[in-house]
Amino acid sequence: MNKTPAQLKAEILKLTREFSALAHGANRAGADNTAPFVAGQTTVPYAARVFNADEVEAAVGATLDFWLTLGPEGAAFEAEFAALLGVKHSLLVNSGSSANLVAFSTLTTHKLPPAKRIVPGDEVITVAAGFPTTVAPIIQGGAVPVFIDNDPTTGNARVEQLEAAFSPGKTKAVMMAHTLGNPFDLGAVLEFCRQHDLWLIEDNCDALGCTYSMPVARATALGFKENSPGIPSNGTHITRFTGAWGDISTQSFYPPHHLTMGEGGAVSIVHRPPLKTYAESFRDWGRDCWCASGKDDTCGKRFQWQLGELPKGYDHKYIYSHLGYNLKPLDPQAAIGRQQLKKLPAFIEARKQNWETLRAGLADLGEFFDFSLPTHATSWAKGGFTWDATGCRTDCSWFGFMLRVKAGAPFSHTDLGRHLDAKKIGNRMLFGGNLLRQPAFVQLKKDRPAALRVVGDMPGADELMHRALFLGTYPGLTPAMLAYELEVIYEFVRSR
Repeated sequence: MNKTPAQLKAEILKLTREFSALAHGANRAGADNTAPFVAGQTTVPYAARVFNADEVEAAVGATLDFWLTLGPEGAAFEAEFAALLGVKHSLLVNSGSSANLVAFSTLTTHKLPPAKRIVPGDEVITVAAGFPTTVAPIIQGGAVPVFIDNDPTTGNARVEQLEAAFSPGKTKAVMMAHTLGNPFDLGAVLEFCRQHDLWLIEDNCDALGCTYSMPVARATALGFKENSPGIPSNGTHITRFTGAWGDISTQSFYPPHHLTMGEGGAVSIVHRPPLKTYAESFRDWGRDCWCASGKDDTCGKRFQWQLGELPKGYDHKYIYSHLGYNLKPLDPQAAIGRQQLKKLPAFIEARKQNWETLRAGLADLGEFFDFSLPTHATSWAKGGFTWDATGCRTDCSWFGFMLRVKAGAPFSHTDLGRHLDAKKIGNRMLFGGNLLRQPAFVQLKKDRPAALRVVGDMPGADELMHRALFLGTYPGLTPAMLAYELEVIYEFVRSR
């Protein structure tokens, strides 16, 4: 009896799940990780893909359907992700770096009012220590990044420097990341942006699942209406995910991140729907048409437009209003992402627990290390944090566990990183450290001194560059892996 395509597909997917159950045991979360762990022989990565047969089946199923280019799975993911964050729209792109490029480019469109449009020579405030593609789009777009320093305890911006960075008539936006899953001081940054009518781009690539809480009175003064859609309140505080407070936010779905599609990212439009059309245009070759792939004439006047110096009636699908890109991912990637979204709450909780395990386990080494704190926290003790008087709170979905080797310690962060690497424990320094010390930025300053501006010295960013490294908190870490990490660090300290 000949089998139908649906029957064959069902058989293939059944075998796919069986294969994944046998082949991917090491990629399961925490206690479900079935791979044997041998201390000193098995690598403990700082981050890795965490998935099971659900994702593999989804990827194979979407590939069998062979849509390939962004299509129904992509549209479904975009809707589901926007609903999760509580934002108006989310657009999939092929990486977090592309997300930052599209987000920034969106604010350069000629379709914005002149006072709001970012044009070459305008300034955008950012932070010195971090990942380079948070800053690169500013320069690539002809604007001038204005660097402020980092607070080494949180890894985030020293918000008290914002006013010093502001230049009337030139400053148009703030673009910065929530460092390692620790939200920056959104209360202070939003107040600054509202006061000066600036855009806020939240680079949320390392912070999916973090929340920021603000007293109701302060939040409503900033324009967040209590208990309106996507803005929940418990009567005293409004709490939102990071990536849902600014104007535009970005996400990365690269394997080390909170959920993965392999490569991939997203641009989220928080509360101004027209920005979606502009972002989509920059993502999709710069075209003026907003029809989804495979659809035509959703405007009802495909052959009636007259734009630029084109003849009236020129096909709207081939009218280009921007100098854009092609930055879409594939539909099988979106299918994987939809399964990852279902696991995200458990992933977030695992990251919090793994951070707490490392913090409690290293508590006796305060003589040698300075430890991170969430923004607005003033101290840590087993059982929780104490908080500052602002009334704002952060709940961190940690990307990593950062510690800083004290200046007087008998070893450096490089010594520790080298030792951990030799013991097969993955670790990373805080990305590019002080970006102003990186070769690309040193050369830029030589070639075009006016291409960037720096507010004062950068002692915090330099401290992070010289003293900080981070360990993993990802959901695939097992109790045995975490115990081994603690054992190796204690042995290293004792040996010095």
